[in-house]
Amino acid sequence: MKGTALLMTALAVAGTLASAQADEVTDWNQTAFRYTLQTGANPVATTRLGAAVHAAVFDAVNGIERRYEPVHVAPAGPPDASTRAAAVEAAYTVLTGLPPLPTAPQKGILDSRRTVALEIIRKQDCPATGACAAVDSGIAWGHTVAVEILAWRAADGINDVIPDYTGGPGAGNWRPTPPGFLPGFGLQYADMVPWAITSPSQFHPPGPPALGSARYTTDFNETKSMGSATSTLRTRDQTVFSYFWNSSTAPAIWNSVAVNLLQRDGDDGDDDHHHGGHQLLKNARFLALLNMSMADAAIGCWEAKYTYTFWRPVTAIREADTDGNPETIQDPTWTPLLVTPAHPDYPSGHSCVSGAAGVILADRFGERTRFSIETDVMLGVVRDYRSFSSALEEVKNARIFSGIHFRSACDDGQALGRSVAGYVLDNALQRSH
Repeated sequence: MKGTALLMTALAVAGTLASAQADEVTDWNQTAFRYTLQTGANPVATTRLGAAVHAAVFDAVNGIERRYEPVHVAPAGPPDASTRAAAVEAAYTVLTGLPPLPTAPQKGILDSRRTVALEIIRKQDCPATGACAAVDSGIAWGHTVAVEILAWRAADGINDVIPDYTGGPGAGNWRPTPPGFLPGFGLQYADMVPWAITSPSQFHPPGPPALGSARYTTDFNETKSMGSATSTLRTRDQTVFSYFWNSSTAPAIWNSVAVNLLQRDGDDGDDDHHHGGHQLLKNARFLALLNMSMADAAIGCWEAKYTYTFWRPVTAIREADTDGNPETIQDPTWTPLLVTPAHPDYPSGHSCVSGAAGVILADRFGERTRFSIETDVMLGVVRDYRSFSSALEEVKNARIFSGIHFRSACDDGQALGRSVAGYVLDNALQRSH
Protein backbone atom coordinates (compact mmCIF):
# COMPACT_ATOMS: atom_id res chain seq x y z
CA MET A 1 0.00 0.00 0.00
CA LYS A 2 3.00 2.30 -0.30
CA GLY A 3 5.20 3.83 -2.96
CA THR A 4 4.29 4.69 -6.53
CA ALA A 5 0.86 3.13 -6.36
CA LEU A 6 -0.14 5.45 -3.53
CA LEU A 7 1.02 8.47 -5.48
CA MET A 8 -1.53 7.55 -8.16
CA THR A 9 -4.47 6.69 -5.93
CA ALA A 10 -7.61 8.80 -6.15
CA LEU A 11 -10.90 7.43 -4.92
CA ALA A 12 -14.41 8.47 -5.94
CA VAL A 13 -17.87 7.18 -5.15
CA ALA A 14 -20.33 7.20 -8.05
CA GLY A 15 -23.81 8.47 -7.21
CA THR A 16 -27.08 8.37 -9.10
CA LEU A 17 -27.92 11.96 -8.21
CA ALA A 18 -26.16 15.18 -9.19
CA SER A 19 -23.43 16.21 -6.78
CA ALA A 20 -24.12 19.04 -4.40
CA GLN A 21 -21.71 21.93 -4.02
CA ALA A 22 -18.69 20.95 -1.94
CA ASP A 23 -17.74 23.06 1.06
CA GLU A 24 -14.49 23.88 2.83
CA VAL A 25 -14.85 20.93 5.22
CA THR A 26 -15.26 18.33 2.49
CA ASP A 27 -12.71 20.04 0.22
CA TRP A 28 -10.02 19.92 2.89
CA ASN A 29 -10.94 16.37 3.78
CA GLN A 30 -10.00 15.34 0.26
CA THR A 31 -6.93 17.59 0.30
CA ALA A 32 -5.78 15.86 3.50
CA PHE A 33 -6.20 12.33 2.20
CA ARG A 34 -4.63 13.06 -1.17
CA TYR A 35 -1.72 14.42 0.85
CA THR A 36 -1.43 11.16 2.83
CA LEU A 37 -1.41 9.16 -0.40
CA GLN A 38 1.18 11.40 -2.02
CA THR A 39 3.46 11.15 1.01
CA GLY A 40 3.04 7.37 1.32
CA ALA A 41 1.77 7.57 4.89
CA ASN A 42 1.09 4.15 6.37
CA PRO A 43 -2.53 3.23 7.18
CA VAL A 44 -2.37 3.66 10.97
CA ALA A 45 -0.56 7.01 10.70
CA THR A 46 -3.26 8.07 8.26
CA THR A 47 -5.93 7.50 10.93
CA ARG A 48 -4.05 9.83 13.27
CA LEU A 49 -3.66 12.57 10.67
CA GLY A 50 -7.32 12.31 9.62
CA ALA A 51 -8.48 12.59 13.23
CA ALA A 52 -6.17 15.55 13.90
CA VAL A 53 -7.38 17.46 10.84
CA HIS A 54 -11.04 16.88 11.57
CA ALA A 55 -10.76 17.48 15.30
CA ALA A 56 -9.26 20.88 14.50
CA VAL A 57 -11.80 21.66 11.80
CA PHE A 58 -14.74 20.69 14.01
CA ASP A 59 -13.49 22.57 17.08
CA ALA A 60 -12.82 25.63 14.89
CA VAL A 61 -16.28 25.69 13.29
CA ASN A 62 -18.10 24.62 16.45
CA GLY A 63 -16.11 27.14 18.48
CA ILE A 64 -17.86 29.88 16.51
CA GLU A 65 -21.35 28.34 16.33
CA ARG A 66 -21.16 26.77 19.83
CA ARG A 67 -23.70 23.98 19.36
CA TYR A 68 -21.78 20.89 20.53
CA GLU A 69 -19.28 19.72 23.09
CA PRO A 70 -15.76 20.06 21.61
CA VAL A 71 -13.17 17.44 20.84
CA HIS A 72 -10.52 19.29 22.83
CA VAL A 73 -10.63 23.08 22.41
CA ALA A 74 -13.25 25.04 24.33
CA PRO A 75 -15.75 26.81 22.02
CA ALA A 76 -14.54 30.36 22.47
CA GLY A 77 -14.31 31.66 18.91
CA PRO A 78 -15.54 35.13 17.93
CA PRO A 79 -19.28 34.73 17.24
CA ASP A 80 -19.12 36.82 14.05
CA ALA A 81 -16.03 35.09 12.62
CA SER A 82 -16.16 33.26 9.29
CA THR A 83 -16.63 29.54 9.91
CA ARG A 84 -15.46 28.84 6.35
CA ALA A 85 -12.16 30.64 6.89
CA ALA A 86 -11.73 28.97 10.28
CA ALA A 87 -12.17 25.52 8.71
CA VAL A 88 -9.59 26.22 6.00
CA GLU A 89 -6.99 27.59 8.40
CA ALA A 90 -7.49 24.79 10.93
CA ALA A 91 -7.00 22.07 8.31
CA TYR A 92 -4.02 23.81 6.71
CA THR A 93 -2.27 24.41 10.05
CA VAL A 94 -2.56 20.75 11.06
CA LEU A 95 -1.41 19.46 7.68
CA THR A 96 1.66 21.70 7.71
CA GLY A 97 2.39 21.27 11.42
CA LEU A 98 1.88 17.57 12.16
CA PRO A 99 5.16 15.63 11.96
CA PRO A 100 6.56 14.34 9.74
CA LEU A 101 6.43 17.81 8.26
CA PRO A 102 5.77 18.22 4.52
CA THR A 103 8.64 18.69 2.13
CA ALA A 104 9.07 22.09 0.51
CA PRO A 105 7.19 21.05 -2.68
CA GLN A 106 4.40 19.48 -0.64
CA LYS A 107 4.06 22.57 1.55
CA GLY A 108 4.03 24.73 -1.56
CA ILE A 109 1.00 22.84 -2.84
CA LEU A 110 -0.78 23.20 0.50
CA ASP A 111 0.13 26.91 0.63
CA SER A 112 -1.40 27.44 -2.80
CA ARG A 113 -4.49 25.47 -1.84
CA ARG A 114 -4.96 27.66 1.24
CA THR A 115 -4.45 30.90 -0.70
CA VAL A 116 -7.02 29.95 -3.34
CA ALA A 117 -9.57 28.77 -0.75
CA LEU A 118 -9.32 31.96 1.30
CA GLU A 119 -9.45 34.14 -1.80
CA ILE A 120 -12.69 32.46 -2.86
CA ILE A 121 -14.18 33.11 0.58
CA ARG A 122 -13.15 36.77 0.51
CA LYS A 123 -14.63 37.33 -2.93
CA GLN A 124 -17.88 35.66 -2.00
CA ASP A 125 -18.28 37.10 1.48
CA CYS A 126 -16.59 40.49 1.05
CA PRO A 127 -17.06 41.36 -2.65
CA ALA A 128 -16.66 45.11 -2.20
CA THR A 129 -13.19 45.20 -0.68
CA GLY A 130 -11.90 41.62 -0.76
CA ALA A 131 -11.15 41.90 2.94
CA CYS A 132 -13.27 41.85 6.04
CA ALA A 133 -12.92 41.37 9.76
CA ALA A 134 -15.00 38.17 9.78
CA VAL A 135 -12.58 36.35 7.47
CA ASP A 136 -9.53 37.61 9.31
CA SER A 137 -10.92 36.61 12.71
CA GLY A 138 -11.92 33.23 11.31
CA ILE A 139 -8.37 32.63 10.13
CA ALA A 140 -6.95 33.64 13.51
CA TRP A 141 -9.38 31.40 15.41
CA GLY A 142 -8.78 28.41 13.12
CA HIS A 143 -5.05 28.76 13.64
CA THR A 144 -5.45 28.98 17.42
CA VAL A 145 -7.54 25.82 17.53
CA ALA A 146 -5.16 23.86 15.30
CA VAL A 147 -2.14 24.83 17.40
CA GLU A 148 -3.92 23.54 20.51
CA ILE A 149 -4.79 20.26 18.78
CA LEU A 150 -1.18 19.85 17.62
CA ALA A 151 0.12 20.48 21.14
CA TRP A 152 -2.32 17.96 22.59
CA ARG A 153 -1.36 15.23 20.15
CA ALA A 154 2.37 15.90 20.44
CA ALA A 155 2.07 14.31 23.90
CA ASP A 156 -0.11 11.36 22.81
CA GLY A 157 2.76 8.85 22.77
CA ILE A 158 3.72 9.07 19.11
CA ASN A 159 7.21 10.23 20.05
CA ASP A 160 7.89 7.42 22.54
CA VAL A 161 11.12 5.58 21.81
CA ILE A 162 10.42 1.85 21.86
CA PRO A 163 12.98 -0.87 21.16
CA ASP A 164 12.49 -2.98 18.04
CA TYR A 165 10.03 -5.80 18.60
CA THR A 166 10.93 -9.12 16.99
CA GLY A 167 8.49 -11.43 18.75
CA GLY A 168 9.62 -14.84 19.83
CA PRO A 169 10.06 -18.44 18.73
CA GLY A 170 7.47 -21.15 19.21
CA ALA A 171 4.05 -22.00 17.87
CA GLY A 172 1.59 -19.10 17.81
CA ASN A 173 4.13 -16.33 18.46
CA TRP A 174 4.52 -13.53 15.94
CA ARG A 175 7.95 -13.00 14.43
CA PRO A 176 9.19 -11.04 11.42
CA THR A 177 7.79 -12.26 8.12
CA PRO A 178 9.19 -12.58 4.60
CA PRO A 179 10.32 -11.03 2.41
CA GLY A 180 11.64 -8.14 4.52
CA PHE A 181 11.70 -9.78 7.97
CA LEU A 182 11.15 -6.34 9.52
CA PRO A 183 10.58 -5.74 13.25
CA GLY A 184 7.05 -5.12 14.47
CA PHE A 185 5.58 -1.80 13.34
CA GLY A 186 3.60 0.74 15.32
CA LEU A 187 4.15 -0.10 18.97
CA GLN A 188 3.56 3.58 19.82
CA TYR A 189 -0.08 3.17 18.81
CA ALA A 190 -0.67 0.32 21.27
CA ASP A 191 -0.58 2.75 24.21
CA MET A 192 -1.52 5.98 22.46
CA VAL A 193 -3.83 8.53 24.07
CA PRO A 194 -7.23 7.92 22.44
CA TRP A 195 -9.41 10.57 20.83
CA ALA A 196 -12.76 9.66 22.38
CA ILE A 197 -12.70 6.22 24.01
CA THR A 198 -11.52 5.93 27.61
CA SER A 199 -8.43 3.75 27.04
CA PRO A 200 -6.76 1.69 24.31
CA SER A 201 -8.02 -1.51 25.96
CA GLN A 202 -11.64 -0.40 26.49
CA PHE A 203 -12.90 -2.80 23.81
CA HIS A 204 -10.19 -5.43 24.13
CA PRO A 205 -11.11 -8.47 21.98
CA PRO A 206 -11.21 -12.07 23.30
CA GLY A 207 -8.05 -13.19 21.55
CA PRO A 208 -7.17 -15.59 18.73
CA PRO A 209 -8.43 -19.18 18.88
CA ALA A 210 -6.27 -21.81 20.59
CA LEU A 211 -3.95 -23.60 18.19
CA GLY A 212 -5.61 -26.98 18.73
CA SER A 213 -9.18 -25.70 18.44
CA ALA A 214 -11.65 -26.38 15.65
CA ARG A 215 -11.89 -22.63 15.00
CA TYR A 216 -8.16 -22.31 14.47
CA THR A 217 -8.08 -25.38 12.22
CA THR A 218 -10.84 -23.93 10.05
CA ASP A 219 -9.15 -20.51 9.90
CA PHE A 220 -5.78 -22.04 9.07
CA ASN A 221 -7.03 -24.21 6.22
CA GLU A 222 -9.19 -21.46 4.74
CA THR A 223 -6.30 -19.00 4.50
CA LYS A 224 -3.92 -21.73 3.34
CA SER A 225 -6.18 -22.75 0.46
CA MET A 226 -7.73 -19.38 -0.47
CA GLY A 227 -4.86 -17.00 0.31
CA SER A 228 -2.01 -18.70 -1.48
CA ALA A 229 -0.37 -16.79 -4.32
CA THR A 230 -1.05 -19.82 -6.52
CA SER A 231 -4.52 -20.74 -5.23
CA THR A 232 -6.76 -22.47 -7.77
CA LEU A 233 -9.80 -22.10 -5.50
CA ARG A 234 -9.84 -18.30 -5.34
CA THR A 235 -12.00 -16.85 -8.12
CA ARG A 236 -10.89 -14.05 -10.40
CA ASP A 237 -13.26 -11.63 -8.66
CA GLN A 238 -11.91 -12.62 -5.25
CA THR A 239 -8.39 -11.93 -6.48
CA VAL A 240 -9.49 -8.57 -7.88
CA PHE A 241 -11.13 -7.39 -4.67
CA SER A 242 -8.18 -8.61 -2.59
CA TYR A 243 -5.93 -6.30 -4.59
CA PHE A 244 -8.58 -3.58 -4.69
CA TRP A 245 -8.94 -3.22 -0.91
CA ASN A 246 -5.16 -3.12 -0.63
CA SER A 247 -4.74 -0.39 -3.26
CA SER A 248 -5.17 2.43 -0.74
CA THR A 249 -5.45 2.93 3.00
CA ALA A 250 -8.75 2.19 4.73
CA PRO A 251 -9.08 5.79 6.03
CA ALA A 252 -8.62 7.23 2.53
CA ILE A 253 -11.19 4.86 1.07
CA TRP A 254 -13.85 5.47 3.70
CA ASN A 255 -13.37 9.24 3.72
CA SER A 256 -13.82 9.28 -0.03
CA VAL A 257 -17.02 7.26 0.37
CA ALA A 258 -18.22 9.67 3.06
CA VAL A 259 -17.51 12.86 1.12
CA ASN A 260 -19.03 11.60 -2.10
CA LEU A 261 -22.17 10.48 -0.31
CA LEU A 262 -22.42 13.86 1.41
CA GLN A 263 -22.14 15.59 -1.95
CA ARG A 264 -24.56 13.17 -3.58
CA ASP A 265 -27.25 13.56 -0.96
CA GLY A 266 -26.72 17.24 -0.12
CA ASP A 267 -28.44 18.77 2.89
CA ASP A 268 -31.50 16.69 3.69
CA GLY A 269 -32.69 19.26 6.22
CA ASP A 270 -33.35 16.53 8.81
CA ASP A 271 -32.14 18.59 11.73
CA ASP A 272 -33.74 16.39 14.36
CA HIS A 273 -32.00 13.22 13.17
CA HIS A 274 -28.66 14.86 12.45
CA HIS A 275 -28.70 17.09 15.55
CA GLY A 276 -29.26 20.35 13.71
CA GLY A 277 -26.92 23.14 12.82
CA HIS A 278 -25.53 24.74 9.70
CA GLN A 279 -24.47 22.32 6.95
CA LEU A 280 -20.79 23.23 7.32
CA LEU A 281 -20.93 22.35 11.01
CA LYS A 282 -22.95 19.19 10.34
CA ASN A 283 -20.33 18.01 7.86
CA ALA A 284 -17.52 18.94 10.24
CA ARG A 285 -19.16 16.97 13.04
CA PHE A 286 -19.84 13.92 10.87
CA LEU A 287 -16.29 13.75 9.51
CA ALA A 288 -14.83 14.29 12.99
CA LEU A 289 -16.91 11.38 14.33
CA LEU A 290 -15.83 9.22 11.39
CA ASN A 291 -12.12 9.96 11.70
CA MET A 292 -11.93 9.84 15.49
CA SER A 293 -13.72 6.47 15.40
CA MET A 294 -11.26 5.08 12.88
CA ALA A 295 -8.29 6.47 14.82
CA ASP A 296 -9.51 5.01 18.13
CA ALA A 297 -10.29 1.70 16.44
CA ALA A 298 -6.69 1.62 15.21
CA ILE A 299 -5.39 2.37 18.72
CA GLY A 300 -7.53 -0.39 20.20
CA CYS A 301 -6.44 -2.71 17.43
CA TRP A 302 -2.73 -2.11 18.00
CA GLU A 303 -3.17 -2.55 21.76
CA ALA A 304 -4.64 -5.98 21.06
CA LYS A 305 -2.03 -6.85 18.41
CA TYR A 306 0.83 -6.38 20.86
CA THR A 307 -1.04 -8.04 23.71
CA TYR A 308 -1.66 -11.30 21.83
CA THR A 309 1.25 -11.11 19.33
CA PHE A 310 -0.26 -13.89 17.23
CA TRP A 311 1.65 -15.28 14.28
CA ARG A 312 0.79 -14.43 10.70
CA PRO A 313 -0.49 -17.08 8.26
CA VAL A 314 2.80 -17.18 6.35
CA THR A 315 4.62 -18.17 9.56
CA ALA A 316 1.90 -20.52 10.76
CA ILE A 317 1.57 -22.40 7.48
CA ARG A 318 5.29 -22.73 6.90
CA GLU A 319 5.85 -23.96 10.46
CA ALA A 320 2.58 -25.80 11.13
CA ASP A 321 4.27 -28.99 12.37
CA THR A 322 5.21 -27.08 15.54
CA ASP A 323 1.62 -26.38 16.62
CA GLY A 324 0.73 -29.92 17.69
CA ASN A 325 -2.41 -29.97 15.51
CA PRO A 326 -2.56 -32.93 13.09
CA GLU A 327 -5.16 -31.12 10.96
CA THR A 328 -2.89 -28.19 10.11
CA ILE A 329 -0.34 -29.42 7.58
CA GLN A 330 2.96 -27.62 7.05
CA ASP A 331 3.92 -26.18 3.67
CA PRO A 332 7.43 -24.64 3.88
CA THR A 333 7.07 -23.04 0.43
CA TRP A 334 3.64 -21.42 0.95
CA THR A 335 3.47 -17.76 -0.13
CA PRO A 336 0.55 -15.35 0.32
CA LEU A 337 -1.02 -13.42 -2.55
CA LEU A 338 0.05 -10.11 -0.97
CA VAL A 339 3.12 -9.19 1.06
CA THR A 340 2.43 -9.60 4.78
CA PRO A 341 2.53 -6.35 6.81
CA ALA A 342 5.11 -6.17 9.61
CA HIS A 343 2.88 -6.53 12.67
CA PRO A 344 0.91 -9.34 14.33
CA ASP A 345 -2.14 -10.99 12.78
CA TYR A 346 -4.75 -10.50 15.49
CA PRO A 347 -6.83 -8.44 15.08
CA SER A 348 -6.82 -7.17 11.51
CA GLY A 349 -6.08 -3.45 11.30
CA HIS A 350 -8.09 -2.90 8.11
CA SER A 351 -11.02 -4.74 9.69
CA CYS A 352 -10.88 -2.65 12.88
CA VAL A 353 -10.82 0.64 10.98
CA SER A 354 -13.42 -0.45 8.41
CA GLY A 355 -15.75 -1.78 11.10
CA ALA A 356 -15.71 1.63 12.78
CA ALA A 357 -16.27 3.45 9.49
CA GLY A 358 -19.23 1.24 8.60
CA VAL A 359 -21.07 2.12 11.81
CA ILE A 360 -20.61 5.88 11.38
CA LEU A 361 -21.59 5.79 7.71
CA ALA A 362 -24.66 3.63 8.35
CA ASP A 363 -25.76 5.95 11.14
CA ARG A 364 -25.60 8.95 8.79
CA PHE A 365 -26.85 7.48 5.50
CA GLY A 366 -28.63 4.25 6.45
CA GLU A 367 -27.31 0.69 6.34
CA ARG A 368 -28.83 -0.12 2.94
CA THR A 369 -27.22 2.78 1.11
CA ARG A 370 -26.01 1.84 -2.37
CA PHE A 371 -22.61 3.11 -3.44
CA SER A 372 -19.66 2.34 -5.69
CA ILE A 373 -15.92 2.74 -5.27
CA GLU A 374 -13.28 3.06 -7.97
CA THR A 375 -9.55 3.69 -7.86
CA ASP A 376 -7.05 5.00 -10.41
CA VAL A 377 -4.58 2.35 -9.26
CA MET A 378 -6.84 -0.30 -10.83
CA LEU A 379 -8.26 1.50 -13.86
CA GLY A 380 -11.63 0.26 -14.99
CA VAL A 381 -12.37 -1.63 -11.76
CA VAL A 382 -15.51 -0.43 -9.99
CA ARG A 383 -16.89 -2.19 -6.91
CA ASP A 384 -20.63 -1.82 -6.31
CA TYR A 385 -22.31 -2.36 -2.94
CA ARG A 386 -25.92 -2.58 -1.80
CA SER A 387 -25.09 -1.85 1.84
CA PHE A 388 -22.23 -1.01 4.16
CA SER A 389 -22.35 -4.50 5.67
CA SER A 390 -21.82 -6.08 2.25
CA ALA A 391 -18.73 -3.93 1.73
CA LEU A 392 -17.42 -4.87 5.18
CA GLU A 393 -17.88 -8.57 4.43
CA GLU A 394 -15.81 -8.10 1.29
CA VAL A 395 -13.11 -6.33 3.33
CA LYS A 396 -12.82 -9.36 5.61
CA ASN A 397 -12.64 -11.77 2.70
CA ALA A 398 -10.07 -9.58 0.96
CA ARG A 399 -7.65 -9.88 3.88
CA ILE A 400 -8.12 -13.66 4.08
CA PHE A 401 -8.00 -14.33 0.34
CA SER A 402 -4.84 -12.21 0.08
CA GLY A 403 -3.21 -14.60 2.57
CA ILE A 404 -2.31 -12.05 5.24
CA HIS A 405 -4.95 -12.76 7.93
CA PHE A 406 -6.98 -15.51 9.54
CA ARG A 407 -10.77 -15.06 9.67
CA SER A 408 -10.86 -14.71 13.46
CA ALA A 409 -8.60 -11.65 13.17
CA CYS A 410 -11.03 -10.08 10.70
CA ASP A 411 -14.24 -10.99 12.54
CA ASP A 412 -12.95 -9.77 15.90
CA GLY A 413 -11.33 -6.72 14.33
CA GLN A 414 -14.59 -5.54 12.82
CA ALA A 415 -16.38 -6.22 16.12
CA LEU A 416 -13.81 -4.03 17.91
CA GLY A 417 -14.26 -1.24 15.37
CA ARG A 418 -18.04 -1.38 15.63
CA SER A 419 -17.88 -1.15 19.43
CA VAL A 420 -15.56 1.86 19.25
CA ALA A 421 -17.80 3.67 16.78
CA GLY A 422 -20.92 2.95 18.83
CA TYR A 423 -19.26 4.45 21.88
CA VAL A 424 -18.13 7.51 19.95
CA LEU A 425 -21.62 8.12 18.58
CA ASP A 426 -23.12 7.87 22.06
CA ASN A 427 -20.55 9.97 23.90
CA ALA A 428 -18.60 12.37 21.66
CA LEU A 429 -19.56 15.76 20.25
CA GLN A 430 -22.96 15.81 21.94
CA ARG A 431 -25.26 18.83 21.86
CA SER A 432 -24.38 21.52 24.40
CA HIS A 433 -26.89 22.08 27.17
